Amino acid sequence: MSTNPYTLAQEAAAALKAATGLESFDVALVMGSGWVPAAQAIGQAVAEIPFTDLPGFSAPAVAGHGGKIRVVRTDTGRHALIFLGRTHLYEGRGVDPVVHGVRTAAAAGVGTLVLTNAAGGLRPETQKVGDPVLISDHINLTGAVPISGTTFIDLTEVYSKRLRALVREIDPTLAEGVYVAFRGPTYETPAEIRMLRTLGGDMIGMSTVLEAIAAREAGLEVLGVSLVTNPGAGLVGEPLNHEEVLEVGKATAARMGVLLAKVVDRL
Repeated sequence: MSTNPYTLAQEAAAALKAATGLESFDVALVMGSGWVPAAQAIGQAVAEIPFTDLPGFSAPAVAGHGGKIRVVRTDTGRHALIFLGRTHLYEGRGVDPVVHGVRTAAAAGVGTLVLTNAAGGLRPETQKVGDPVLISDHINLTGAVPISGTTFIDLTEVYSKRLRALVREIDPTLAEGVYVAFRGPTYETPAEIRMLRTLGGDMIGMSTVLEAIAAREAGLEVLGVSLVTNPGAGLVGEPLNHEEVLEVGKATAARMGVLLAKVVDRL
């Protein structure tokens, strides 16, 4: 097995094609905390491969994060790769494992990537718990990037305006916002939440931005959707916990699945 992350992604893509009997895929989706049940609405499952069966993947370390790649066929005949789980930077495995799924999808021929996550809401005055929010931009406060050397990637439009417009045609009620990523695994302090509001952030989480950057390096078109599962620390006076994040995700998974199914069919 190669130690070069790009070669490793090629090996994983080849193993994925061999395991599924398919030579091409149209779109990939990464399901964040609580989003896993939404996968059922996207299409008919034709294959499911544990992460650990493919080169470079490890089982998710976080409860509620799945651990498989499901291949589904949509009503319009498209094949979608659904990553039921992801690796996070706070797990301590390094940056390359965090973006290995994205690089594998790109190596498998995918041209569009949908990234979902559970996020804390920084604007409780306009965001309700359970609201999906389209990611219009991000602020990377993880202290990491998935690219090294002299490769310079333009991030003027990380999250596709075209795809966001397409989603709003399906559901005009969806708002847009700026996603802020911290390394985790601690939730933010009330002072940090006040800082992020001042910086222009709308949602806060521990994923997505490194995957989005790797996707743009690979030339993929990216759609990001956050599910607001809790208000940011100090905004309502209640403590935060992972179980509540998962419960909110489960409660709204059906709506999210229907929305994503419509989006995938129109890509």
